Amino acid sequence: MMWRRTVGMASLSVMVAISSPAFGGPIASFGWFDYRGTDRATPQSPIGPDHYRNPILNGFYPDPSLLRVGGDFYLVTSTFGYFPGLPVFHSRDLIHWSQIGNAIDRPGQLDFRGIGLSEGVFAPSLAYHAGLFYLVNTCVNCGGNYVITARNPAGPWSDPVWIKDVGGIDPSLYIAPDGKAWLLNNDAPEGGSRYDGHRAIWIRRFDLATLKTSGAATMIVDGGVDIATKPIWVEGPKLFTHDGRYYLIAAEGGTAMGHSETVYRADRPEGPWTAFPKPILTQRDLDPGRPDPVTSAGHATIVDTPSGEWWSSFLAVRPYRGDEYNTGRETFLLPVRWVDGWPIITAPGQAIPSVIRRPALPATPPPPVPTSGDFTVHDDFTGSRLPLDWMTIRIPSDRWWRLADGALQIAARPDAIGTRGQPSALLRRQQHPYATASTIVRFAAPVEGSRAGLVAYQNEEHYYFVGIVNRGGRRMVEVDRRADASDPRDGVVIASAPAPATGSVRLRIVARGDAYDFAFADEKGRWMPLVTGADGGVLSTKRAGGFVGASFGLYAYSPR
Repeated sequence: MMWRRTVGMASLSVMVAISSPAFGGPIASFGWFDYRGTDRATPQSPIGPDHYRNPILNGFYPDPSLLRVGGDFYLVTSTFGYFPGLPVFHSRDLIHWSQIGNAIDRPGQLDFRGIGLSEGVFAPSLAYHAGLFYLVNTCVNCGGNYVITARNPAGPWSDPVWIKDVGGIDPSLYIAPDGKAWLLNNDAPEGGSRYDGHRAIWIRRFDLATLKTSGAATMIVDGGVDIATKPIWVEGPKLFTHDGRYYLIAAEGGTAMGHSETVYRADRPEGPWTAFPKPILTQRDLDPGRPDPVTSAGHATIVDTPSGEWWSSFLAVRPYRGDEYNTGRETFLLPVRWVDGWPIITAPGQAIPSVIRRPALPATPPPPVPTSGDFTVHDDFTGSRLPLDWMTIRIPSDRWWRLADGALQIAARPDAIGTRGQPSALLRRQQHPYATASTIVRFAAPVEGSRAGLVAYQNEEHYYFVGIVNRGGRRMVEVDRRADASDPRDGVVIASAPAPATGSVRLRIVARGDAYDFAFADEKGRWMPLVTGADGGVLSTKRAGGFVGASFGLYAYSPR
């Protein structure tokens, strides 16, 4: 499926929110960007109109919070140190999702200066009452827990109101029909942690008028389902009701292969709570050597539909080897079964299916930009603003890019992509294990060490670059790799060739699971391979650490 974007109203609103100093210095001009992705190396069989494919949001879209308001569904995911942050999606059928905004979309809402890419905004949680949307979240190493509000989920969202008396991470709101509200969060247990990974879930009243907590906090989960087994990293609490009872779901076991979702039941929000003895969602009890595994499932939200069905969104990953994956933690959807008053997403030993019967909801037209299955997206940069799914690394303080003369122009600045600065890089997610990113760039590379081109980026210590570089006064095309902190911040040169003396250069990165290929060409010539079969594990979350997935992007740098 091919989508061509000339970019209109659904765009990166930060373009009008950042100060615009004189746009000078070396300029890299990108004529277009093309992304093509497929979930498998061999073509998949088509599915019928009554079914859908998992994941529903391909690529790095973790910690999904799902909310229903009438016949509309909204979903927001974490973005950590990327900006804009917390993308907001809308759907009416739970299958086709259109991004309608970003909750963190302007400088001044949060401050990401100097933070690591896997810090920043963690798992968000949506709530709604009386015409107002609420989003609670944690900004790790950039402020703590906060709440923002909006009349329209597409935005604008308010500036953060900081919840000073609540520590830990993963806050969520439960709002009763009468407006009474409770705030839940993960934090250290009463008396402190007794072993590594020992955490607790707390609850306290929350005043929607003042956006402040009230009264004492109550610890409602100590460690997890069975404290005797020393469960780890209970987090992501969500509270909802069914048949007059309260249900609390929470992730347990960490976000890697031991991840799971658990459930508790009570007659009132403060408890006492009774735990269901087994995970209601996990893949840790399956053979890790099975073909096409989906692993690390958890961090769920459960909602009902107007017709009375129950569904759950959650994160999971699709590794190409062991626990290695480059597409990040993705958003999946499965039906929920009620068994003896308990919600069950997967039975013990049940694998998450890739094709499922769709919800009994009116069909929604495909979104303007696809989020699931195999697709191609082509940006020709002829509009006035960038699409909503383009991101920068941390929050820019000034505007170093512009759309002009049918191209995306990026000012080459001295913030390198291998630092915790704010490099001149615009990126979009790698959404498929098998993907191709390509572009055409015009860049004079006037200064020794200046460069412009394509990146395949995991974090500041793990990336590949292919592009035009000034090397000893010569205009070269290079492939550079940074595989850990000991490598130079500009990476290690693993391949190079003389660049065309004048004109634009086409660049291409092909991902094939755990292997990446790099090539270049002049404006009309054939592709010339530079590297074939480079180690894709460099870009895996397992090797790089942290919580984000890989992205492809356009990058320009000059030391002065």
